[in-house]
Amino acid sequence: MKFVTVKHNHETFVGLVDSDESKVLLLNPAEEVRTGKRSFPSSLQECIDLGESFIEQVQGLHDWVISGAHAASLYVSLDEVTLLAPIPRPNKNIFSVGKNYAEHAIEMGSEADIPEHVMVFTKAPTTVIGPNETVLNHQDVTNQLDYEGELAVIIGKKGRAIKKEEALDYIFGYTILNDVTARDLQSRHKQFFIGKSLDTTCPMGPWIVHKSVIENPNHLNIETIVNGEVRQSSNTKNFIFPIEEVISVLSAGMTLEPGDIIATGTPAGVGKGFKPPKFLSSGDQMEVTIEKIGTLKNTIKQ
Repeated sequence: MKFVTVKHNHETFVGLVDSDESKVLLLNPAEEVRTGKRSFPSSLQECIDLGESFIEQVQGLHDWVISGAHAASLYVSLDEVTLLAPIPRPNKNIFSVGKNYAEHAIEMGSEADIPEHVMVFTKAPTTVIGPNETVLNHQDVTNQLDYEGELAVIIGKKGRAIKKEEALDYIFGYTILNDVTARDLQSRHKQFFIGKSLDTTCPMGPWIVHKSVIENPNHLNIETIVNGEVRQSSNTKNFIFPIEEVISVLSAGMTLEPGDIIATGTPAGVGKGFKPPKFLSSGDQMEVTIEKIGTLKNTIKQ
């Protein structure tokens, strides 16, 4: 299951993307045909809050659609909708894991920079934009804008002190996130929040893939392309701290809630790691692709 938030005919809907990623089933309009009621919540955040009952309701609707004569009329072409970020305005800051690939830690410093413990910072909710949206170049505050392709985890149920062996049970699904960063601000302020939280610097999407589709999130190919050039190419098997450990550490004394977003870190190949650096410029096109999820595309504002 691939869940999206889309705008269609000036309304926002939660939808289910079909298997060939060409059409979307708008849940509430389809449910209205089926039952006469729009019984799904209006946002994907609210849907995730429902837990497994949401998945069961979606499965029931999907089975009804494909078994009847309504399928062709109830699906809408993806070309006819605008994809928004799956969760357009998160309830909290995005949790972000720093230096979770050894080669990235080295390119940002040396082997001494490989962390011994999970390193976490956050990005403000106001950073989030959707696929194909424009990232502001912020030339008034930075000249070192950088990309970071990442796998993001969406928490599906509330938990604290979550054991590593149970951590995957707390996940709703996975998406792609580009942790766009102002390196000069990051360095100047001696912490990450400001340099990571400029408006539009958290492209996310194009959808959330339900956890049932991805058996092992710690073994997915990940690639970032800028202007046709492959900059990052790795696999999440190279995580220093696998997803189960990240969730366990974060939840040790802090409650994780449905809809919380955890960006799991970026591999080597960021712009700052090149000599000379390859920072982003106006008009640059970024594509982050993760196996079993898809591709997130965004452009830097001209």
